[in-house]
Amino acid sequence: MGDIATLQDAHPVRRPPAGAHEKRDPDNAELFGDDPTPSSAEDGLEEKPPDDVPPDGGYGWSYGVFLSHYLSNEIFPNMSPLAYAFTGGLSMSCALLISPLVTYLIHLFGHRIILNVGICVQTISFIAASFATQQWHLFLSQGVCFGLGMGFIFIGSVGITPQWFLKKRSVANSIAAAGSGIGGLAYSLGAGAMIPRLGLGWAFRVLGITTFCINLVACNLLRDRNKAIGSRYRAFHLPLLKRPEFLLLQLWGGFSLLGYVVLLFSLPNFALSIGLSAHQGSIVGALLNLGQGLGRPVVGLISDRFGRINMATFFTFVCGLLCFAVWIPSFNMGVLSFFAIIVGTVAGTFWATAAPVCAEVIGMQELPAGLSITWVLLVPPTTVSEPIAVLLKDDSKNNWVYLYAQIFAGLVYVAAGISLWLVRGWKIGDREIAAQKREATLALGNTRTVKGGPVEKVPDGIAINSPHHLVAAVSTEIDTRIWSPFCLLRRMLARSHV
Repeated sequence: MGDIATLQDAHPVRRPPAGAHEKRDPDNAELFGDDPTPSSAEDGLEEKPPDDVPPDGGYGWSYGVFLSHYLSNEIFPNMSPLAYAFTGGLSMSCALLISPLVTYLIHLFGHRIILNVGICVQTISFIAASFATQQWHLFLSQGVCFGLGMGFIFIGSVGITPQWFLKKRSVANSIAAAGSGIGGLAYSLGAGAMIPRLGLGWAFRVLGITTFCINLVACNLLRDRNKAIGSRYRAFHLPLLKRPEFLLLQLWGGFSLLGYVVLLFSLPNFALSIGLSAHQGSIVGALLNLGQGLGRPVVGLISDRFGRINMATFFTFVCGLLCFAVWIPSFNMGVLSFFAIIVGTVAGTFWATAAPVCAEVIGMQELPAGLSITWVLLVPPTTVSEPIAVLLKDDSKNNWVYLYAQIFAGLVYVAAGISLWLVRGWKIGDREIAAQKREATLALGNTRTVKGGPVEKVPDGIAINSPHHLVAAVSTEIDTRIWSPFCLLRRMLARSHV
C-alpha cells in the first residue's frame, strides 16, 4: 500500500466551500468544528468534533465516527492515517477470521454460551478503548478485541434465522440483516453526538454499557434447531472447496464486500468534495443507512417470490450500475440523496442473502461449515477495503476526487454479479440432474432384464445392460455437461425460479 506522508494526502479533513459556514445553524456550529483544537490523548474530554463526515455504515463502519475524530484531533501522535484505516479493517477481519473456532465451539457448547462470551468480550473492548493512550492500545482494544467479540456474536447468530424458515427464509434473514442498517444508524449518530458532549472516553463507556444490555437480552432469547435439522458444525469442510459453484459463491462475496466497503467509506465525504456542507454530508450517510434498514426486508421478500439466487444476482448488478449511472454524475444534494437511499437498499445484498443463497448451493446441513469457510475467505477483502478507499481518492481532480473509487466500486459489483450469475446457471443444471435421476429411478422400477438378455434403451438414448447401471449412467451423462460453456450459458439465460 505504501506510506502516506500527511493526513491530508490519505484522509483529508475537508472543509465546505466558501459560503457554507453562513448556511449553518448557529446553534449547532460547534458540531462542525470550525476551529478544531487538538487536545491531549489522555482525557479526550474537551475535543471539538471534526469537519470530516463519518461514513455511518453499520456494525464495522460505525468505526468511521471514531476514525474521523482521531484524524482531525491527532488523538494518537505519530500514528499514520493508513494505520487508522487498518484498525477498522482489523476489527472486521478478526470477526471473520475466528469463524472456524466459533463454529467448532458452538458444536461443543451450543449457541447461548458462545453468544454470551462474545457480549462480554465486546463490552471489554469498549471499556478498554476508553482508556487507550497509545497506538497499540487502540489496535488491541478497538481492533482485535472488538473484532473477536463481534465475531462471536455475528458467527454465533447468523445461521440461526434460516433454520426457522423455508418459503420465507430470505425475507426473515433480510429483516434480521436490516438491524445492521437501523442499528448502525443509531450507533453512529449516537457516537457522533456523545463524543463532543461527553468526551471520547465516556462515549466508549456508554456504548459499551448500552450494547451489553441490549445484546444480553437479545442473544439469550435466541433458540436454534440444530438437532431438528441435523446441522453439522464443522470448522472446515474442505471438500466444499472442490466444488466450482461454492468457489464462485466466494467470489461473489469477496467482490461484493470490496464494493460495499468502498461505497460506505466514500459517500459522506464525497458530498464535501462536490461542494456540499458537512451537515449535508452527514445526512447523505444517514440516508444510506436508512436505505439499508428499510430496503433489506423488501429484498428478502422479493427474493422469496422470484428466487433467491435470481434476485441476489439482479440486485448485485443493479448496485454496480447505480454506481456508474447515478453516483458518478451526482453533483447536487437532490441526486446524491436519491442515490444514497436507492443504493442503500441493494448495496448490502450479500449480507441480506448470504445465508439463504449459501443454503441453496450446499444445503442446510452443510450451511454452518460453508459459512465458516466463507467468513474466513472474506478476511482479505475486508482487511484491504478500507485502505483501498483511502488510497483511491485523488484530491487533484477537484469535483472528481472520488472518480477512481466510484469506478472501482461499480466494477467489483459487476464482477460479483457475474460470479453469482454463473452459480445460477449451475443451479438450474443441478435441478435438471435431480429431475433426470428421479426419472431414472422410476424407469429402474419398470425395467426388467434377464441375465444375458438384450440391451434395453431408456430416455436420452442411454444404453444399459442391467438396471443397476441406469442411475449412474444418467448422472455421468449430465454431470459431464453441467459446466460446459454452451450448456452453462443456456441455463444462465433461461427463465427459472432459483
